[in-house]
Amino acid sequence: MSTESLTTPSADSLAASARAVAKQGRGLPPVQDWNPPFCGDLDMRIARDGTWFYQGTPITRTALVRLFSTILRRDGGDYFLVTPVEKVGITVDDAPFVAVDVEAEGAGQDQTLRFETNVGDHVTAGPEHPIRVERDPETGEPAPYVLVRANLEALIDRKSFYRLVEIGDRQDGWFGLWSGGAFFRIIPEDELP
Repeated sequence: MSTESLTTPSADSLAASARAVAKQGRGLPPVQDWNPPFCGDLDMRIARDGTWFYQGTPITRTALVRLFSTILRRDGGDYFLVTPVEKVGITVDDAPFVAVDVEAEGAGQDQTLRFETNVGDHVTAGPEHPIRVERDPETGEPAPYVLVRANLEALIDRKSFYRLVEIGDRQDGWFGLWSGGAFFRIIPEDELP
């Protein structure tokens, strides 16, 4: 029998590891490069509105949510918090982030759309950060997303989406948005009300 002690992952151990990594340099940690052993699932959930929960209780410390968001990774359809020594599964109801604001500069093909997420990320939509829209098959209601980083998207909040629809354009039978030289389709023109 091994005398090696097993560590049970916790929000505290993950936060400590993430803080240590954050002190080593600027920018986001290279979570895509880390391959620690899977330590199990953690009772952590990100709700559709962007609220993070730990053991059923909302995490209200913005700095802690931001810290956890920097070590988030998506592999296939699963989400993990990853440090150099731990990898734990978490639940994400929809997208892990919410785009809470958008700024548009320019017009037409020269337009750029810059999004801010609920965790403080900023991303400019374009070929590397596409916008996509899913439609509910029953209601037709749109759910718009923008890619923030490596397989991690932000659900574009309702007020921002309404602002985007106001500046939408028509291209090749589609109504959509220009940003970063790319056109992102929202809805076929013939389905517009």
